[in-house]
Amino acid sequence: MIFDIGESRFYKNDDNENLIGEITYSVAGSSMIIIDHTFVHDDYRGQGIAAQLVDRVVEMARDENKKIIPLCPFAKGMFERNTTLYADVMR
Repeated sequence: MIFDIGESRFYKNDDNENLIGEITYSVAGSSMIIIDHTFVHDDYRGQGIAAQLVDRVVEMARDENKKIIPLCPFAKGMFERNTTLYADVMR
């Protein structure tokens, strides 16, 4: 799935411009990204969209050589369950 880029977020809308899912983050200094919120509309849950959103932020962090603090409970859980996968960006 391809996500649109907004100000401090990645998101996806359906054909009627209704929000399907989003992840928001903030930039802390020159080397840190804080994931603070992940949302997927009830109609789209269980399809792996939230995990794809987290992975999109991880990809950005890797491209920009930044570390991530996952404050959002969903993102934090992903990082805790996949420590080796995210070790290079985990703070």
